[in-house]
Amino acid sequence: MEAAEKEEISVEDEAVDKNIFKDCSKISFYRRQKQYLSKKSTYQALLDSITTSEVSTKFKIINEATKVPLLAEVYGLEGNIFRLKINEEAPLKPRYEVPDVVTSKPGTVRLISCSGDAGNLVLADGKGDLKCHITANPFKVDLVSEEEVVISINSLGQLYFEHLQIPHKQRTVKENKEDASIDTSQENQEDLGLWEEKCGNFVDVKANGPTSIGLDFSLHGFEHLYGIPQHAESHQLKNTGDGDAYRLYNLDVYGYKIHDKMGIYGSIPYLLAHKLGRTIGIFWLNASETLVEINTEPAVEYTQTQMGPVAAKQKVRSQTHVHWMSESGIIDVFLLTGPTPSDIFKQYSHLT
Repeated sequence: MEAAEKEEISVEDEAVDKNIFKDCSKISFYRRQKQYLSKKSTYQALLDSITTSEVSTKFKIINEATKVPLLAEVYGLEGNIFRLKINEEAPLKPRYEVPDVVTSKPGTVRLISCSGDAGNLVLADGKGDLKCHITANPFKVDLVSEEEVVISINSLGQLYFEHLQIPHKQRTVKENKEDASIDTSQENQEDLGLWEEKCGNFVDVKANGPTSIGLDFSLHGFEHLYGIPQHAESHQLKNTGDGDAYRLYNLDVYGYKIHDKMGIYGSIPYLLAHKLGRTIGIFWLNASETLVEINTEPAVEYTQTQMGPVAAKQKVRSQTHVHWMSESGIIDVFLLTGPTPSDIFKQYSHLT
């Protein structure tokens, strides 16, 4: 009798079991942000609160629903870099800010208020080549270069900021009664991991409640995006509308699958976008678990023509929306404006 047939071994059989790692549906801060943003609550910038100094311009942002103020800071940095920081105005305790990554204190460029009215503010660097247009209601920031909008911040209204809270045990009876309706409605929904979150046998207790953050960026005219390593995916980043977001979370994954957006050995929250004539970068300085959603869509413009039956000519200008969501920390983002790939590498190497 012939020897028993050899057992077939597939590479797929040795691939990692994704069930032991989280996808978006299992990440509570992702679910919370998606649920909240569906309600279309907006933020408003209080431009009458502006203070300026040699290094930055500061103003308050307030949410229409919670009325809890945030403090926004806009910096102009040497080498055509803008920095935006958003934090609680008066947190219960200091929120985590990433140390040791920015190699040295970047040199600042004073931003000058060059125009604006009650609902708008325009800041420009000394040369006037780059301008930062701030719209008050709803809060939005447009980064303009040579009269062209390159990046818009919060144009989709996805700014999200969870505030530190007093632990339940330290609250007064009155405070608990005021929050009762909120807690009840949350209990009737799936667990959102507000005060503790479970993963297998591990329980993550959040002493001061959830502290996740999020913000969207619209990149005008860009459809080729790269970066945010490390993933076993294509070099050019793909749209995430039909599946999970790109996950930035350090994991030692044996037998990881290719063409997959799960995080593996390292995470660098740095994204590049390129089009004819300009390259830009977004450096999201946050060390906590981060998810990045990408959606590229053509923006269609019509111009009249004089050709008889042809009433209009269609011009397609791509636009890509990038939505960053992190589990904790503050919003601290560097916008690298290039304009050339060489300039981008100089700007990033100057920072880190």
